[in-house]
Amino acid sequence: MHIKVNGINYCINVIGDGEPLLLLHGFTGSLQTWSPFVNDWSCSYKLILVDIIGHGKTDHPEAIDRYSMENVVRDLKELLTALNINKVHLLGYSMGGRVALSFSILYPEYILSLILESSSPGLALEEERLARINNDNRLAERIERDGIHEFVDYWEKVPLFSTQEQRLSDARKQAIRQERLENSSQGLANSLRGMGTGVQPSWWDRLAHFQKPVLLLAGEDDQKFWMIGKKMHKLFPKSKILIIKDAGHAIHVEQPEFFGKIIIDHLIMEK
Repeated sequence: MHIKVNGINYCINVIGDGEPLLLLHGFTGSLQTWSPFVNDWSCSYKLILVDIIGHGKTDHPEAIDRYSMENVVRDLKELLTALNINKVHLLGYSMGGRVALSFSILYPEYILSLILESSSPGLALEEERLARINNDNRLAERIERDGIHEFVDYWEKVPLFSTQEQRLSDARKQAIRQERLENSSQGLANSLRGMGTGVQPSWWDRLAHFQKPVLLLAGEDDQKFWMIGKKMHKLFPKSKILIIKDAGHAIHVEQPEFFGKIIIDHLIMEK
């Protein structure tokens, strides 16, 4: 279904009954990211699957300010209001994890628990932020110049996803590729410009004040993100961290059965 908030048509699916679980995909993804888990999770939970702005079947406006982290999480809050939901468990992967954490920091009253897969609170140092903004701007220009097919060819080969080459079947790789290709060049480029890691607020100094339960997940083969995860774990008052063997950045793709069990076990514990 589509729900319009703040001038943006959001594509969402609501499936199942029980405590709400809001699911946020990563950059180049869509709500289809969570398809392998829907049958199991929806038996016990109300799943809210969202195409984040600029992705999937949600609008991809020209105005870059519509992609700012503050505007994106405000949209999510109003989506929940439209659905008459005022408390959620929140799971976000990578970019979706940054959105999930931003939502949780700005609207903690909505959060039952927070699950972050391979994500970060942004960049603390100004020079790091500026370097990342420059990199993301160059990548955005590349997407607009070369088009979605050429960009996906490139994105599939970045080192972040190298561990998937041996672990995924050809059919699974093709499904992920198709999910990426269904995005628009404008939506992806503006997502980088509006809510990239460099341009978003840094939440590092807010983690110690966040009082809700947090589960941090990172793949053992994704050193950058398990190191970030360990730093976050030390700051969150109520957090656990799991570093998953035989997994890189996309744990839900490389170890789907184990990932599904981890999420359900966490939700049962936080009931």
